Amino acid sequence: MSWAVRDSCFDKQLVTTNGNKYMLGNGYMGYRGTLEEFGKSELVAVTLAGLYDKAGEKWREPVNAPNGLWTKIVCNGQPLSVHEHEPSSHVQKLNIRSAIHHRSTEYGMTDGGTLTFTADRFVSQDNLHLLVSKCSIRSTQDCQIVIETGIDVDVWDINGPHLYGQKVQLQGDALLSSSTSGELNIPVVVAEKAVFNFGEQQLDEGTAIRRISFEARAGETYEWFKYVTVYTGLDVSGPESEAVKSVHAAETLGYDELLKAHRQLWEERWSLSDVMIEGDEDAQFALRYSIYQLLIIAPTASEKVSIPARGLSGQVYKGAVFWDTEMFMLPFFLHTDPKVARNLMMYRIHTLDGARRKAAEYGFLGAFYAWESQDTGDDACTLFNVNDVFTGRPMRTYFRDKQVHISGDVVHGIWKYVQFTGDESLLTSGGAEVIWECARFFYSYAYYNPVKERFEILDVTGPDEYHERVNNNAFTNALVKETLEIALRTAELLQDKYPEVYSQLSSVFSEGPFLTEFKAMLDRFYVPQPDPASLLIEQFDRYFTLEDVGLPELKYRVLNKNEYLGGGNGLATTTTILKQADVVLMLNLFKHSFTKEVKQANWEFYEPRTEHGSSLSPCIYALVAADIGSPDWGYPYFMRTATVDLTGESKQYVGDLYIGGTHPAANGGAWMAAVLGFTGLDYDGGTVHIKPSLPKHWQSVELPVTLRGDTFKLRISKDEVTVTTAADYSESLLFSVQGREGKSCAAGESLRLALTETTV
Repeated sequence: MSWAVRDSCFDKQLVTTNGNKYMLGNGYMGYRGTLEEFGKSELVAVTLAGLYDKAGEKWREPVNAPNGLWTKIVCNGQPLSVHEHEPSSHVQKLNIRSAIHHRSTEYGMTDGGTLTFTADRFVSQDNLHLLVSKCSIRSTQDCQIVIETGIDVDVWDINGPHLYGQKVQLQGDALLSSSTSGELNIPVVVAEKAVFNFGEQQLDEGTAIRRISFEARAGETYEWFKYVTVYTGLDVSGPESEAVKSVHAAETLGYDELLKAHRQLWEERWSLSDVMIEGDEDAQFALRYSIYQLLIIAPTASEKVSIPARGLSGQVYKGAVFWDTEMFMLPFFLHTDPKVARNLMMYRIHTLDGARRKAAEYGFLGAFYAWESQDTGDDACTLFNVNDVFTGRPMRTYFRDKQVHISGDVVHGIWKYVQFTGDESLLTSGGAEVIWECARFFYSYAYYNPVKERFEILDVTGPDEYHERVNNNAFTNALVKETLEIALRTAELLQDKYPEVYSQLSSVFSEGPFLTEFKAMLDRFYVPQPDPASLLIEQFDRYFTLEDVGLPELKYRVLNKNEYLGGGNGLATTTTILKQADVVLMLNLFKHSFTKEVKQANWEFYEPRTEHGSSLSPCIYALVAADIGSPDWGYPYFMRTATVDLTGESKQYVGDLYIGGTHPAANGGAWMAAVLGFTGLDYDGGTVHIKPSLPKHWQSVELPVTLRGDTFKLRISKDEVTVTTAADYSESLLFSVQGREGKSCAAGESLRLALTETTV
């Protein structure tokens, strides 16, 4: 089975797409899949997690570091670049098993010979601050070669510049680039060490570029290595000395040893996350690629950062963390790497004060989490996010102030983590406080309708952003109800197990509203329910009164392909056309609360009315289709989700706002569709429930799962489910197939469960 994505020619039109497709990363930094000779015009970016900067009145965004892997070849005075000299052959390849990027480019020479330039690079998983590359050239004829390599300090920014006081120096034989971010004065340091055993080396005065000149002999291969380290003032107090020390340590170990350590860690990561599909090679690769994209952005070493909406592929969406993380990425890490899952939720705990500030800003109590969250948790989202493509004027949107479901998403994620891992320390380390503050926010935001004698949530925007400022959005109300329930259950848990912690934490809420008010609101809280006759759930109040236009008709009305369909004047605003179906999302999230008939009726109603303007949308249809026993309905949506970064076929603009980059939430959604949907895996905190619903051409699915500290393997075929436990398995879990009574499995043994009543 192939583990590589590959292009066999160079296409100038795909430079941006390939920058996303061939991404490398390790959670600390992302390196776009660009070529060695590229610069800012080709969107080269070394994007750092957790370091943000604001230039003037522009949007605040992540900082991109200088590129220490920049390299250019000059042959007989002629620069060899894919832009300046069309290659006779070109291969770009990414091995997702070991996270190694490869390029090989052959250029024709004026005298009939050829010169081949190859480069392999990786962003070390063993040393998160390290970039490593191995390059070579080989000519069929004697020629004069100049290799230009070093640190490209001309950084690509969307809303920059962000680095000031650029200083380049030589410390021993290491190049050092030092600068400082403009807003917070955080040092950003890049050190580079190049190792050549041929040619004469010369440094350009005042630049971070080396020149190596030599006479290349025909048929000989000339190989060199580059070691680059990146440190900021957020990492250590002396980033310059640390960067130099680290780059010299890397040189001492050498390329082979560094690669060996890197490969070993990637093997370990795949052993805990790989999903093997028998019978569908396209789906197999697409799913593995989606998992790879999640692994390269996972914050393995820090609980102060989370995963932005575009991962580490650049500065799009301000590098902000959205609700996507809890709803679409967290499930993958809960099942494969609970330590990363904990880091993601600790990020929300660390940013609680920012959520409190936002709630107070709008006149509410508690914690109103940021729609676009950065390092402090304060909302980076602006009130005018989109420009009208016809007038160029900024359009008022209500993402920042009306998408209140974000606080419910955070609570949902915290509780899921505790349920899956049994790690209640998250609650005592701030999680309980977050939950109660979010419940207080909803209590203060809610409206009590004295006529209907119920609490309602009015004037909100759900995930379907084409319809803003609606009342009683079904998805939002369901999450508010769950938040109240979790707030009460958290109090019970702490009172029972951690009474001293409960006493200390609850004292903060002594002036209320607190548990009494939460329960009163819960007892009379309104969540839209299925209509008894049609079984349909209205997405929000009066949704069914909107113009019920077909999607083809709506698209016929479009005058500009980039015009925004939502907002005050958007084409979809007064129609039933949705960006994504909030009701179907709710049916997936709370699937045990609804019948199969309700799920199917709403799937069939909302799907034709869904424009899928968000990459988050298709996977939800795949999940619900599998849940109702119609996996072949869901399969095209799964594939659309899993291939979004391979094809590059995603929305690139909202109005005139560029929103390109990778799609980690869709990557997480692909995993959810395959594992939680098609294999039917569902964990309730004690029993692992498995209800397979495989696409017809899938023969089996095999995957590792980590729950409650135990790792085991599942194999789901058309006929049976096999559970294989590790030798140190604690025997704490029960396994249930098709709703039957759960069975235990001994350590180091296999349990085979038929998909009929007979146990094999």
